Amino acid sequence: MAATSHPLATAAAVSVLKEGGNAVDAALAATAVLAVVEPAMTGIGGDCFAIVAEPGGAVHGLNGSGRAPHSADAAWYRASGFEAIPLTGVHSVTVPGAVKAWEALHQRFATMALDRLFADAIRYGRDGFAVHDRVSVDWRLAAPALAKDAGGLRNCLIGGKAPAPSDRFAFPALAKTLDRIASEGSGAFYQGEVAAEIADTIRAGGGFLTEADLALATADWIEPVSVEYGGLDVLELPPNGQGVVALMMLNMMRQTEFSRHAPGSADRLHMLIEIARAAYSVRDAMVSDPAHMTVATGQILSDGFTARLAGNLDPARRNTEIAIPPLPDADTTYLTVVDRDRMAVSFINSIYKRFGSLVVTPKSGIVLQNRAACFTLVEGHPNELKPGKRPMHTIIPAMAMDRGRPAISFGVMGGSFQPVGHAQVLSNLLDHSMDVQEAIDDPRLFWGDDGVVEVEYPIATDMRSELQRRGHRVRKAALPIGGGQAIIIDRKSGFLVGGSDGRKDGMALGW
Repeated sequence: MAATSHPLATAAAVSVLKEGGNAVDAALAATAVLAVVEPAMTGIGGDCFAIVAEPGGAVHGLNGSGRAPHSADAAWYRASGFEAIPLTGVHSVTVPGAVKAWEALHQRFATMALDRLFADAIRYGRDGFAVHDRVSVDWRLAAPALAKDAGGLRNCLIGGKAPAPSDRFAFPALAKTLDRIASEGSGAFYQGEVAAEIADTIRAGGGFLTEADLALATADWIEPVSVEYGGLDVLELPPNGQGVVALMMLNMMRQTEFSRHAPGSADRLHMLIEIARAAYSVRDAMVSDPAHMTVATGQILSDGFTARLAGNLDPARRNTEIAIPPLPDADTTYLTVVDRDRMAVSFINSIYKRFGSLVVTPKSGIVLQNRAACFTLVEGHPNELKPGKRPMHTIIPAMAMDRGRPAISFGVMGGSFQPVGHAQVLSNLLDHSMDVQEAIDDPRLFWGDDGVVEVEYPIATDMRSELQRRGHRVRKAALPIGGGQAIIIDRKSGFLVGGSDGRKDGMALGW
């Protein structure tokens, strides 16, 4: 079974599985297609994280996040009058880590050649694909800014405008780049002509990224971290990602007996917000590149630390002492695949903001991510921009294990929202016995950059009023909050049960 945010990606994954490929083969085929058909959300100019569980239960984490240029430093930005890293443009670009991560996964686990796994993506890029509804919304919102970039205008628009739903769109330049990677490996991206064009594009705008920075890119195998919830061991990846935020939330949910609150109730919605705000305050103060953190991950997830956080929560009122600095609104693509042998892959790939930095290489058609916007310029902060450093990262895959074997492979999209989504979906599944589609579809809420809680339309008016009575400022969300996919491995029946979020265009499909 495969569950992705786009039907063409799901179809590509299932096709590979039917040919005998494993879950990693299928995930790579799907993510390559997503890089073409969901260009506002993901691509080879972005980053990637994954969790792979082998059939016997061995679990592997992969950090494919890129680093800041080695000549970039917060001191230069402060001296140049910047109060924050620019949200877009050449100064928001970090080294793309996705291609290096794809190669690491392929070399360790895949059984099929890259030219086969990238075949659908290359064909869609060369011949075109139908633009789906949600994809077109994100594309339209970014179109005016893309039109101001030479590469964006050339590669990502039609006559200066975004394609409409059902329009055919092609990325011939990107298709050629993917074809080169398929035949030559990651060296075709991180060295040579493509790398030179990336570096030249950044330098032309006054940025710092160089060919040497690209050549030093790595993807690193890491150990996931976990906490227990609902009788399962919930796995996330350690910092620099924000997976620990989801685990902190689950710890507090367990200590505060969150499971007693009925779905959709004001008590549950209020406590979800407050638990999240407490966990995010820790994220924004402490989580960064692990080489620069001053507090160990184990300490953040300890019972004592959890008790101190939970002690600040009031079931009746918003805690006004919790302050959370804003991060840019962003989104991503998540997918999961489970194969016939029950290898499970939880996989996420992103360029962060819609069309990332809004800088696109003209010849190779690469949309470059704006992940440097996740750094801070606060001097001495653990997440302060430094040369060669990884930023605090929002994209997080997850997996839940039952007695050492994968039970749920899942993820939720939506930038900073993702830890809240992980906690909400798991609680829906484990505390309230929702089926997987119900758990994903459950109405969501999350605060905007101004601190106002944005609620999806299905959350009733009286619930919004009750949240306001408890001290929250509330408004309707302008767009659906994030997305999500999940696959449950039902060991008793032998079946796989999948769900895919209607907030996106995707689908779950098994055979």
